Amino acid sequence: MEKEDLKVLNEGEEEEMELQGYRLCPWRLALVGLGVLCTGGFLLLLLYWMPEWCVKSTCTRTTARDADVVLLRSTDEFRRWFLARVRVMLAPGSNPFHSLETQTTSPSPQPANGHNPPPSDGSAAQELFGIYGDYQPTQIRYFTFHSTKYYWNDGLQNFDVLTGLDDLQVSCSTLHLEHSAGLTRNQQKYRRLFFGVNEIAVKVPSVFKLLIKEVLNPFYIFQLFSVILWSADEYYYYAAAILFMSIISIATSLYTIKKQYIMLHDMVATHSTVRVSVCRANNEIEEILSTDLVPGDVMVIPSNGTNMPCDAVLVSGTCIVNESMLTGESVPVTKTNLPNPLPGESGDKADVYTTEEHKRHTLFCGTNVIQTRFYTGELVKAVVVSTGFSTAKGQLVRSILYPKPTDFKLYRDAYLFLLCLVAVAGIGFVYSIVLSVMNEVPAKTIIIESLDIITITVPPALPAAMTAGIVYAQRRLKRLGIFCISPQRINICGQINLVCFDKTGTLTEDGLDLWGVQRVENGSFHVSEENAYQENLVTSRFVACMATCHSLTKIDGQLSGDPLDLKMFEAIGWILEEATEEETSLHNRIMPTVVRPPKQLLPPQPAASPEQDMELYELSSAHEVGIVRQFPFSSALQRMCVVARLLGEKRMDAYMKGAPEVVVSLCKKETVPETFAEVLEGYTKQGFRVIALAHRRLESKLTWHKVQNISRDHIEANMDFLGLIIMQNKLKAETPAVLQDLHQASIRTVMVTGDNMLTAISVARDCGMIPPQDAVIIADAFPPHDGHAAKITWRYADKPSKTSSLQAINISLEDVCHADEPKAQELYHFAMNGKSFAIISEHFPDLLQKLVLQGTVFARMAPDQKTQLIEALQGVDYFVGMCGDGANDCGALKRAHGGISLSELEASVASPFTSKTPNISCVPSLIREGRAALITSFCVFKFMALYSIIQYISVTLLYSILSNLGDFQFLFIDIAIILLIVFTMSLNPAWKELVSRRPPSGLISGPLLFSVLTQILICLGFQTITFLWVRQQSWYTAWTPLSDACNHSSPINVSDHNDTDVDDHNIQNYENTSLFYVSSFQYLVVAIVFSKGKPFRQPSYKNWPFVLSAFSLYVFLLFIMFHPVRSIDDFFEVVCVPFEWRMQLFVIVLVNAAVSVFAETFILDIVLWKLVFSRDKQSGLGVASAAPTPQKAGDLKVFTRLFRLCCPSKMAPRARYMHLAQELRVDPDWPPKPTTTTEAKARPENGSTYQINS
Repeated sequence: MEKEDLKVLNEGEEEEMELQGYRLCPWRLALVGLGVLCTGGFLLLLLYWMPEWCVKSTCTRTTARDADVVLLRSTDEFRRWFLARVRVMLAPGSNPFHSLETQTTSPSPQPANGHNPPPSDGSAAQELFGIYGDYQPTQIRYFTFHSTKYYWNDGLQNFDVLTGLDDLQVSCSTLHLEHSAGLTRNQQKYRRLFFGVNEIAVKVPSVFKLLIKEVLNPFYIFQLFSVILWSADEYYYYAAAILFMSIISIATSLYTIKKQYIMLHDMVATHSTVRVSVCRANNEIEEILSTDLVPGDVMVIPSNGTNMPCDAVLVSGTCIVNESMLTGESVPVTKTNLPNPLPGESGDKADVYTTEEHKRHTLFCGTNVIQTRFYTGELVKAVVVSTGFSTAKGQLVRSILYPKPTDFKLYRDAYLFLLCLVAVAGIGFVYSIVLSVMNEVPAKTIIIESLDIITITVPPALPAAMTAGIVYAQRRLKRLGIFCISPQRINICGQINLVCFDKTGTLTEDGLDLWGVQRVENGSFHVSEENAYQENLVTSRFVACMATCHSLTKIDGQLSGDPLDLKMFEAIGWILEEATEEETSLHNRIMPTVVRPPKQLLPPQPAASPEQDMELYELSSAHEVGIVRQFPFSSALQRMCVVARLLGEKRMDAYMKGAPEVVVSLCKKETVPETFAEVLEGYTKQGFRVIALAHRRLESKLTWHKVQNISRDHIEANMDFLGLIIMQNKLKAETPAVLQDLHQASIRTVMVTGDNMLTAISVARDCGMIPPQDAVIIADAFPPHDGHAAKITWRYADKPSKTSSLQAINISLEDVCHADEPKAQELYHFAMNGKSFAIISEHFPDLLQKLVLQGTVFARMAPDQKTQLIEALQGVDYFVGMCGDGANDCGALKRAHGGISLSELEASVASPFTSKTPNISCVPSLIREGRAALITSFCVFKFMALYSIIQYISVTLLYSILSNLGDFQFLFIDIAIILLIVFTMSLNPAWKELVSRRPPSGLISGPLLFSVLTQILICLGFQTITFLWVRQQSWYTAWTPLSDACNHSSPINVSDHNDTDVDDHNIQNYENTSLFYVSSFQYLVVAIVFSKGKPFRQPSYKNWPFVLSAFSLYVFLLFIMFHPVRSIDDFFEVVCVPFEWRMQLFVIVLVNAAVSVFAETFILDIVLWKLVFSRDKQSGLGVASAAPTPQKAGDLKVFTRLFRLCCPSKMAPRARYMHLAQELRVDPDWPPKPTTTTEAKARPENGSTYQINS
């Protein structure tokens, strides 16, 4: 039954979850209640932390349909559990899109009456039952999870989300026909029962609620337990200090969380209560609050603009929108009305409306409509598609409110390490019990001291200490102009070993310069011309296309729009005029935008005869083109199109511009020159950005109204090819140097762009992404057709004349070299376009992994393909960074481990990081800071682990003589030493340059474990020596208040100490004093040893707060050790020892420090690091690195052989891309030879096969 009734929610989506139904069980509830009472409430806490246990202990399994409680489990790698209560709502119907006026009455003999249970939604539902009194109330079961309501769907037999009109999967024509009239007031109220209030409600929790949630954290519960335990053991001062620290920590945390909630609340509140006008079904215009909007409402967009309170699709008119809140792109975007294909024309092309496919017609929630374009008698209308958290902005806010846990090895290893500490504590727990029982210690003391061991072993300040390094890194990034909305990602950025770059606006300048034009007439190219600003071209179709085919608009009298469009329009010197509101109201069908050339460019007209009408003469001499309809640029289609009409002409013209390959495919073959491919290749090889233009004379039957509703597929066909515009896209000055730094740091760089492939390859060569001597293999993939399988043809982009280069490739890849010999790696690069990428992903999935291993240029990539590429790279275990401009790269920026958007906004929700510096110099800075933060996290974790173990060793040794550390000794160690050191050792800034090795990604790695274990053994050894040696001293006796061990060697006389009070805890003794001094120095030694500098952080001596803290503590400890002060000794409960023993303790401390430094610096840093580093370099692929010198190569051989002897099983590389690299080294058929073809074979269920043919 369990498997049968396991439902899957959001199948195939990012938030996919498994659902099980449960019903509350009274006897189980009673048993749990009893258990809570018996455990003093601890069982309740445990069930609060473990939702799965909570549900299974209080409920019994049932079907999802009948459930009172649902248990949810995410299907991602984290497999998290959640629970939600199922509620019941009464409504007149079960489907919000049903029209109740036409619905037949339910045949049930019991109509709705006063005896029915009251509906859960109160007055709104009661009011509807009053209106629809004949309807049988329907019980609708639902639950709310992460601000989303899931309703029971009888058809699906599962819970489902109601998002809005997207649920209906309406076509564009249906949306115009059935949804553009508006809703009645009753329909609106009925739908609001299901969709709720249109608001993105970020409720700022009260301080009390936040406090309860924060205090119930397992860490704080453990601290509370520790404080109670210490108070019971009369460690009042230490307990009070820890309690004070906890209160400060909780208060800081509450302040930060509250501040974040308020910031988020303020960010989303801008649109929450605006007044909007909606069209009712009876053609009335009604003004309502935006919170009352429901999917299906028709909203009137005011001419002076508005902040959008919902997602809506334009059905009439045009809008200029600023979408910077969503994309980080500040250039205004033109949104046009949704096409309305005629019934006869729809056919198979009638696309189902989706916000993603039709985003150029969709106004998104939170974006700012700057102004609208409309015609007399026609309002600018938009149909509401989704409201509240279902909107694009709502989804973004949900992702901020409920982020996915960060999957990083460091955090997983940290939990494992804590479990190890708990295991060590368990050993101490048993040891102390056995010891106490043997010494007949009272039961109360046994319990307290045994539990005390656990509180010592698990460090209470660990979370705060781990966070400090990230906070400091975030501040340093902010000073560099890099803003972060996901601080946990900073550590992950330290692992990045591959960075993807967008081209235009990222590697190259945002603005393009017009280099020239090359027109086509009668199917052949003219000679290229510098510009089109010529009298003889002013009336040509080519110039008309440049003048009209753009999305420019005037905002406050200034031309605004895409930089490419601006350059193109400025190059011809034409004038753009837009109709004002006053002009629009005077004409019936005025064209919203008119372009015309300056008068001086127009050819001279014959003088007007006296009898000729002056107005007609001016009309005939004018050359004005009106833009009737605009199909905006689409990244997926790689083109834009406009319909325009020349003043005085009856027939209209269609103009198109876009990617040359796409435009040519839509043109008549006879109009495309035979030399087109050669000419295009000539320009793209030089790195120019090429745009093709085309024109078509439209049929006279196409009227203005028909054009407004026609689909672009009917316009964009049978075009006449007009020629090419050649734009020069200059590299940004910083680009080559930054890429060089990344290459030297063994970080792969990849270009992913929407531009032409050869242009991209040329730019990749110019900026150093592809070295001059390296070959580029282009993979052209073709889908299956006419019974033939999908295939890939391989060709060399540059056709290198020197065959030695190719021979070098074959030799280096076919010759199976030894692992300890240096070897040329990056002698070839793959390049492909978006179309090939899609085909290879579908038909050659296993080959795709090999291609991304050496793929450097990915051209003509659609936004979703950029995201797929990031996923493919992550699939072979790369840590991927992505740098883009934030407009078309949102998905990729979010999916990458470290996405950085070049945007003027302080923080764009489009990516985890936003740089105000508009070039890629921010990328090395982010990686450097990430590496510094990661190493800081390791240092802090290792230090905190050692602090716990050192204290654990001291206490365990003292327990053997029924002693312990004193209250103020604990206080001094935990507050003065540990907190001061841990918060200052995190301040080391990042190293000034990137080095070619990366820090380890997790704590469970050879060098780090070696480091921690050796330091533990060293500390254990020296504390044990101190403990045993002090007992062997000639002056040693069991200490009493009258003991006078130091009288012979010290001027201080303690014989007059007449305090005869009994020391209940036996704190004051020689063993305690000796261990206190030695362990205090040990904390400082390991802090200095672990506080690593080069190559990831600045040296510790440059961190003056840390140096000052450590130096002050050393001076203080040496002072109290060599110059005892009575009041200080009494405060710390240490006893006076002979001067000779103090000197011996000093020698122990010095030898301890020397051994610790030797083990960490020489053995770990010089021997083990080199071994691991050499293994990674030999196993890795895709990084350019200089060949090692013969001496270094010899060193590597020695180290490698030594490492093989020590741990032969560890030689295999862990990362998937390293495994693939090793396989490809011995594959004689890789890389594919030029002019060969790879065909897909019949695919087995688990993958695909392919065969390379010559």
